[in-house]
Amino acid sequence: MSSHFAMMFPGQGSQALGMLADLAEAHGVVGETFAEASDALGEDLWALAQEGPEDALNRTENTQPVLLAASVAVYRAWIAAGGGAPVVAAGHSLGEYSALVAAGALGLADATRLVRLRGQAMQAAVPQGAGAMAAILGLDDADVERCCAEAAGEGTVSAANYNAPGQVVIAGDAAAVDRAIEACKGAGAKRAMALAVSVPSHCALMQGAVEPLRDALAGVDLATPAFPVVHNVDATVAADADGIRTRLVDQLHAPVRWTACVAAMKDAGATTLYECGPGKVLSGMIKRIDRDLTAAALGSADALGAALSA
Repeated sequence: MSSHFAMMFPGQGSQALGMLADLAEAHGVVGETFAEASDALGEDLWALAQEGPEDALNRTENTQPVLLAASVAVYRAWIAAGGGAPVVAAGHSLGEYSALVAAGALGLADATRLVRLRGQAMQAAVPQGAGAMAAILGLDDADVERCCAEAAGEGTVSAANYNAPGQVVIAGDAAAVDRAIEACKGAGAKRAMALAVSVPSHCALMQGAVEPLRDALAGVDLATPAFPVVHNVDATVAADADGIRTRLVDQLHAPVRWTACVAAMKDAGATTLYECGPGKVLSGMIKRIDRDLTAAALGSADALGAALSA
């Protein structure tokens, strides 16, 4: 196994009922990690992940701590099985917290409470149904940005996730997002479709969540990461704890520059990227971003074993 690998940690959308069930059977650290996160909140996150109900799992305030626990559990299973630490890591949106826990910068209990508060603050910032997000496929970033600017009017709509070349997610006021969808179609997008989300993440509408998260982060101890963590807002590595806090707060209302984060991990020496969490969303995007990189997901016992022996 090459030592030149990075770890990627997914965000919301990767959750599914029954996630990591077979990995938990093979690696006891999965259950131990969920127990630690559950204790931090005083509720059973593993039961929610396995049994639902699904609508409860998909509520932002629940999805975030469950996915954090799941991603950290996969990373700990990797380490316990002899996988070793990466040269660099990054997380997509919520996944940035998972990456910081894996790097030892943030304790799991603190992170679990933080992302619960983050989810609640994000949901409270915009009334249900007032915001929206949409995926735009087949347009250049500049074209998406132009369509959003033309469609905004007196509302808000902007690029929220630069996921890969030709794959951008937009967010904002529901009506403005609808207008931007039509504008992107008119500009030649292959697909432009609304996403089933309850919160318009990574846009100016999240300003209302800034103060609660900033206050919570101020009370949390942060250590120097054991390996570099590339941040979403600027695809750089923070120089100190204050830099990490600032980037986590800014991430609420700034776009996730995932394509640039992948480039930064490559620049740091990574040739293989492993996805720590349920699903294969991030690993599935790598070929679209950079064909020189290889990627694999680690969210099942077989996948983890195959990566360890690769």
